[in-house]
Amino acid sequence: MLEKFRQAKQAEIDGLKEIQAKGLLPPPFEGFRPSFSQALLRAKGIAVIAEYKRASPSKGDIRLDMEPEDVAGAYSRGGASAMSVLTEESYFKGELDFLERMAEPGLPLLRKDFLLDPLQIIQTAATRASALLLIARMVDVDLLKELQEMTVAQGMEAVVEIFDHEDLAKARQAKATIIQVNNRDLDALTIDMKTSARLIPEKDPAEVWISASGVTEPSHLAYIRDLGFNAALIGSFLMAESDPSQALSTLIIDAQPKETS
Repeated sequence: MLEKFRQAKQAEIDGLKEIQAKGLLPPPFEGFRPSFSQALLRAKGIAVIAEYKRASPSKGDIRLDMEPEDVAGAYSRGGASAMSVLTEESYFKGELDFLERMAEPGLPLLRKDFLLDPLQIIQTAATRASALLLIARMVDVDLLKELQEMTVAQGMEAVVEIFDHEDLAKARQAKATIIQVNNRDLDALTIDMKTSARLIPEKDPAEVWISASGVTEPSHLAYIRDLGFNAALIGSFLMAESDPSQALSTLIIDAQPKETS
């Protein structure tokens, strides 16, 4: 699956190289970027990163009738600490300009895509994204470190996604400070939240950890919180709901620890 994603991005990378050769790469965004990591750490209990996800390889079309602006407002009202924005076009039906269109509520934005080349970091820096996703197993450790360092130099934060202990070791070599554990098996396209349970004992107190994929009910969110994660990334579940704002708010409230008398 990752190789399919890699091939799908090659045309974009080639296009950016042509733009670079003409000296037409976009300048970096000079406005304020809210801190992605601090927004997660400020949350009471566990933070939720709500994702705008129109389609996926595993589910096909999820929700094509809700515009980015409408979903951004819904997620902000529902209590999201940050938003993840799918910008990959071939498999997820995303667009880069969704980042601009979801910026109005002021929440930190994570660009979620398959970023494999330094020019994609420059491309992202021209948007309102506060952070971007790097997938550890899609690049070698030297390139991962280069992309991580370049992201920071451009005033953004890198979220490094891992699937196993080998990926974590690579992320650590690249000096990653935000780790995202993906509970999805990309070959079988199945979800096992025990992946988060297996990896969380390796968390360093100085790191921010996110669990992604599989949260569809309050007990799942509570489980991730109790494991020790700082945040959960939730996309498909919220996008499939008729009222994403209400679904998110209910999920967060119902996952709170019950008070005892």
